[in-house]
Amino acid sequence: MAPVVRPLRPADVPAVAEVLAAAAPYQMITEEWLGWRLTGAPAAERFGMLVAESAGRVVGEARTGLLHESADPGLGFVNLSVHPRWRGEGAGTALLVAAERRLAGLGALAAYAKVADDPASTGFAERRGYRRGRRAEFLLLDLAEAELPPAPALPAGMRLLAAAELPDPHPLYLADLDASRDEPGEVTMDEISYADWRTAYWERPDLDRDLTTVAVRDGEVLAFGFALTDGRTRYRSGMTGTRRGHRGRGLARAVKHRSLSRARAAGLRHAYTSNDAGNVPMLTLNRGLGYRPIAAEWRYLRDLSD
Repeated sequence: MAPVVRPLRPADVPAVAEVLAAAAPYQMITEEWLGWRLTGAPAAERFGMLVAESAGRVVGEARTGLLHESADPGLGFVNLSVHPRWRGEGAGTALLVAAERRLAGLGALAAYAKVADDPASTGFAERRGYRRGRRAEFLLLDLAEAELPPAPALPAGMRLLAAAELPDPHPLYLADLDASRDEPGEVTMDEISYADWRTAYWERPDLDRDLTTVAVRDGEVLAFGFALTDGRTRYRSGMTGTRRGHRGRGLARAVKHRSLSRARAAGLRHAYTSNDAGNVPMLTLNRGLGYRPIAAEWRYLRDLSD
């Protein structure tokens, strides 16, 4: 029986989480995050999810929307996963066709996709007209077993705080916006409003504000490290960055070291992170903290007018 593709319903969330856990466990996507994405995404993103169903069972999913943080118009995204047990039965093709149709209806002119670094996945993308771009690495640190290096010294006048201690998150927004302007990648993501930033990042359910760490001087956030958790044993680094005028002083290492130390003290065991393969400074920092590569993915692009 050919898979049937339809919009995701709230009742599908546990099954979709199961698909993602089987296909890409290093992504640390939880039921809570999926449920929130259905209702909490910024309106400009036009976020939507599709599922592929076979014999009454959800076997694949696709997340779609517009790259609303980019100043470049007409950019969309489609990220899909099929449960390994049901690959090769048409679910991926059916999801991709439906996802591209949805993006075209939203006015997208091009679609970006994140594709696992394995021959089956990259071959699937390339046969459907997607062109390979940049590579990203996923890394893992066993917090229960690894020894963190000594905490780095802070420059004079600098304090490390939990994001929960900030009277107002606006200084963190400004630091994130500044650091993101030259983050390695095909798309510059620097056009998000404060209201959308709060919705997309500050209010997401897996953000741990006690573990998210900032380096502050005179009320200004100069570096930061977002920390996400599954509420049980897993931790994932979100964006770690330093304002462009304050790099090269060890601030990113300091905020990340403090966050990981507190995560271990809180009983978290597995710490995940990811970096663009061209982001040598962050890859070097993470490997110095004890992270080791476990997986990789490629960014692919297709012109939807083809």
